[in-house]
Amino acid sequence: MNQAKKHCYLYTRVSTQMQVDGYSLDAQQDRLKKEAAHRSLQVVAVFSDEGKSGKNTTGRPQFQAMMQRIQNDNEDHVDYVLVFKLSRFGRNAADVLNNLQIMQDFGVNLICVEDGIDSASAAGKILFPVLAGVAELERENIQAQTMAGRWQKAREGKWNGGQAPYGYRIEDGVLVIEDSEAALVRLIFEKYVQSDMGINGVAKWLNENGYSKQTRQNGIYSRISTTFVRGVLDNPVYAGKIAYGRRKNEKIEGTRNEYHIVKQAEYETFDGKHEAIISDDLWQAAQVKRELNAYKREKRYSPEHAHILSGLVKCPVCGAPMYGAVNRKKKKDGSGEFYSDMWYYICKNTKTVSGQRCTYTKHIRQDDVNEQVRRVVQEALRNMDFTQDIMKSIGTDANLDALQAEADTLAATKKKEERQKSKLLSKIMELDADDDLYDEMYDDLQGLLRQRMKRIAELDSKINQVSIAIQNAGSKAATAEEVYATMRIIVDMMDIMPERDEQEIMHALLDSVQIYPERQPNGLWIKSVRFKVPLEFDGVSSQDVIIDNDSNSLPNASNDETVILLSNLYPKQNIEA
Repeated sequence: MNQAKKHCYLYTRVSTQMQVDGYSLDAQQDRLKKEAAHRSLQVVAVFSDEGKSGKNTTGRPQFQAMMQRIQNDNEDHVDYVLVFKLSRFGRNAADVLNNLQIMQDFGVNLICVEDGIDSASAAGKILFPVLAGVAELERENIQAQTMAGRWQKAREGKWNGGQAPYGYRIEDGVLVIEDSEAALVRLIFEKYVQSDMGINGVAKWLNENGYSKQTRQNGIYSRISTTFVRGVLDNPVYAGKIAYGRRKNEKIEGTRNEYHIVKQAEYETFDGKHEAIISDDLWQAAQVKRELNAYKREKRYSPEHAHILSGLVKCPVCGAPMYGAVNRKKKKDGSGEFYSDMWYYICKNTKTVSGQRCTYTKHIRQDDVNEQVRRVVQEALRNMDFTQDIMKSIGTDANLDALQAEADTLAATKKKEERQKSKLLSKIMELDADDDLYDEMYDDLQGLLRQRMKRIAELDSKINQVSIAIQNAGSKAATAEEVYATMRIIVDMMDIMPERDEQEIMHALLDSVQIYPERQPNGLWIKSVRFKVPLEFDGVSSQDVIIDNDSNSLPNASNDETVILLSNLYPKQNIEA
């Protein structure tokens, strides 16, 4: 009697620290192939992640590809995944158990060769959670040992790896001054300490006087940004020190296995073995000034003012966001009083914050642009189709009767599929193992069984979705009515509401505002407004509203001659307001 071989995947993984002592990819793969042959398993595919951490599975492309193939109808009819040790599968207990459960949902089990456990066995079901916890503990120990090694290396004054800071190169693991770059580092410290300029001022002075930084690796900007200047001034390496703990990988609150890099206010420094670019006195003077300038300045100008369209208005030259700026002048009559604040929008890149420079230096008065955009928004909110689109987007078309009918149909279909599944299982159990056609009949029935299981899983997912929709349908309908009433209030109150409230509304409704480079003869600044929700006029839908530059006025409820044109995605057509 010849039984059909069961299928399996092999999965191997190494991190940068674990490429020796039998953990290499080749060594793992060789061991797994021997185990598959011993168990009479047919290897369908091999997945390998090199230099990938076991902390989580999201950063392992081959692991993700393997799981995707398992969930994609289990097209290879795989019964097992073989790994060298459970720690190769993962070192996070929650991740390990979650992925194992997904595999088992599709009829796939896990064999850990070195650990000698099989998730399909009774003992394996008990041991897996325990070993997953042990693997996570091992990861934490490895991480602690690695950090201890880094701390010891810093304590000895050695560079801890990675790209050399600007002004240095690495030779035999040691930082060596790169003269072509170090001159700029010294100049940054000297200009910052010996003048009244701040970080922005130093960056601007350097760019205006023809200085630039050498680009490295994938860098494309040679202009000196404020971020670059700040990074130089805050790095103790230039004073001959090695820092440890400047940044820390911290868990994101509210997540199970997500982390981010957080800059630390306090960290340790040690005397480095490398040569300093600046003197300790210059370093200390720079840090004193940094501390003096670090406090959060109290807002001096009109505290109730808000830059309503800041970030929404786009530069007509470079496309970058335009932000708010103020012009405040003191009266010349000796009274010490100031003229009324004048508020403008200016291109982000005119300040060279990013190291780029934009030629569009015009200051555009906020009240002009705000008023024009406000009228467009009011016109849109008065349009019934737009309000219906907003209500539709939150699900007001939900029909409880239709949803319930769909739920009943799905439940009946699932019950039918379950009956067919039971019949197939009975047929498989009744097969005669001595029959010459046993293998062919077994494979055929297994294929049909997998199709039924896939169909049942799909039905479970749809049933769950419909159940949630039924629960939410009633509350969404009520919410839609509230939205409609709110829109009417916004239209009526927008001209008199506080600027901060209007700012929130604009940022909730709008995606962007395009403007002309120059004010048009009719006073028009805005070229088009993009909404986050599509508008619909006479059956034509678009997120963009173009203001007709040939019209004598902007959108206004009291003007019958107002025209709004749709975006270039659709034929331009006139719509009477």
